[in-house]
Amino acid sequence: MPKPFLRILLYVVMIYGGLLVSVAAFQRSLIYYPSTDSEERMISIAEYIGMEAWLDGDGHIIGWKDESAGTDGETAGRVVVFHGNAGHALHRSYYRDGLRSLPEEAGRWRVYVFEYPGYGAREGRPSEAAIKRAADEAVQSLLETADGEPVYLIGESLGSGVASYLAGKYPDAVGGVLMVTPFTTLADVGRQHYPFLPVAWLLRDNYDNLAALEAYGGPVAVLLAENDRVVPAELGRSLYEQYAGPKRLWVQTGRGHNDLDMSSSASWWPEVFLFLKGGFGKV
Repeated sequence: MPKPFLRILLYVVMIYGGLLVSVAAFQRSLIYYPSTDSEERMISIAEYIGMEAWLDGDGHIIGWKDESAGTDGETAGRVVVFHGNAGHALHRSYYRDGLRSLPEEAGRWRVYVFEYPGYGAREGRPSEAAIKRAADEAVQSLLETADGEPVYLIGESLGSGVASYLAGKYPDAVGGVLMVTPFTTLADVGRQHYPFLPVAWLLRDNYDNLAALEAYGGPVAVLLAENDRVVPAELGRSLYEQYAGPKRLWVQTGRGHNDLDMSSSASWWPEVFLFLKGGFGKV
């Protein structure tokens, strides 16, 4: 084999090896894009949009809530929102707005938007283990005061991996799950974006929705964006098709990952929650 060719081959191998090392070392900076701010600033934003701090037992902010539903004596359910990989929890107040706009037959809801470690004003660093551990603690605290009433979960993009994990861990306590632009596994998403890399071998945070939902069995609603280039809709559709429990699918045509119609007037809001509240048994 000619020496020039061997030299070129060696350079290619070295460059590829260096790329693998870099991706392995900095992969979480490719997964998590937190927005941060001071606690005082976050509280000010929350007050402006009509929400308040959700505190843990030690008085630390773990998210934001609107518990106004049910204050007049009416029955109100609880929904916990797990947002995507960018921004922070207060950027997702549209979930609270959508839930507050529902007709009475679709339920009245107290809304809790969970904040990830390292996002907003919350200390820590984001990772699958850290996020799931913190989310577990938060949901446990709600379940302790739920008087046997189910908690409903919303998982957006990366947050679908958190919601599915909790649904699988507490199948009898979770009444239903809405998954917005979800995926099968994070490794499958990585393969779509980096087909030239051994993503499954490199990845430390995988968020396996397929495996988590196998332990659930309750109603799952899936909302997809037809033209999603971040989390391809085919992955969400595959997750939907492989789920064996009660399920319904909504696909917004012509929409991408970041321009779904999340307005409170969107027709899918009452459709989703009428479905989730339908009283389906576990399978």
